[in-house]
Amino acid sequence: MKQGHSFVYHMLIFIFAQLAWLILLGLWIYWYVSNYMLISEIGADFTPRAMSRGHTVLILIGGLMLLLAISAGMSLLFRRLSIQFNLTQLYDNFISNVTHELKSPLATIQLHLETLEKYPLSREQQEKFIAMMLKDSRRLEKLINIILEIPALEKKKIAHDFEVLEVDSLVQDLVRQAREEFKLPEQAIQVFGRASCRCVVDRQAFKVVLDNLIDNSLKYSEDQVHIEIRLFSDSRNFILSYSDRGIGIPASEQKKVFRKFYRVNTPKTPSVKGTGLGLYWVREILKFHHGRIVLYPKNQKNGARFVIKLPVYTESRKRSFKNLLQKTRKKFKTEQAPS
Repeated sequence: MKQGHSFVYHMLIFIFAQLAWLILLGLWIYWYVSNYMLISEIGADFTPRAMSRGHTVLILIGGLMLLLAISAGMSLLFRRLSIQFNLTQLYDNFISNVTHELKSPLATIQLHLETLEKYPLSREQQEKFIAMMLKDSRRLEKLINIILEIPALEKKKIAHDFEVLEVDSLVQDLVRQAREEFKLPEQAIQVFGRASCRCVVDRQAFKVVLDNLIDNSLKYSEDQVHIEIRLFSDSRNFILSYSDRGIGIPASEQKKVFRKFYRVNTPKTPSVKGTGLGLYWVREILKFHHGRIVLYPKNQKNGARFVIKLPVYTESRKRSFKNLLQKTRKKFKTEQAPS
């Protein structure tokens, strides 16, 4: 709320500054016109130089241009400051969220280790504690990987293992893994339709895409999670439609969810924590695959619907995928090179 008030404060300063320039401009024009009319009436008492219209008009035009330049500069400066202000606000939120995300599993791991150190526990209890610590350590690893991989992804320096894969079997396999990792029943994630096509895909990166979408569905579902994945394909694109029955995304937030560090903030989600990087990461991965993801407007109470499109790999389009496959070959050669 404090940052919101600060933004309004800066906006009011900008508006008052613009009004001040306009008032000054109006007073200047009024002064010029009134004095010019007065001088015109008693022009005979002045020298021809003082009555030079060209000279006075030139001064007026020059002054107007200067004022316009200053006004344009202020507008540009305000726009830059506004962008910087928003980035700072998003960054502060990101630091706050990441700090919580790091401290929570660390505190749990520390508590379990202290319990193991101080109290004699049965083998069964020890195994339970170890399993819980492993789960939290994987959560920490995932968070750290996201933070480290985002800059590399943006600079297109991240290593990918691109393959030409049957996407139908790929999605089925990744969904099966997700059910096991998130401990979900089979009916929680249902896959409909078939896509008899091949795409150039990094299996692990595409797993990150689906895992992030599923993780969001789990976070933002009030009841038992229910996810529907529908597969389609045409001559040019593989299409995956992903929808859930969570609390949904407000219309005012739907154009912002793919922004870096941005998190949906509603009265229903005050306790939901995250980094604001999940959907941004998803979008960047798909862009690297020459694909895209779109959030389609949906009634807020009926969950969210995302549509992913990837170009289909065919013999006629083989050249367009050459760069992606070459990157994988270069990485493979580097790894196989003798040290």
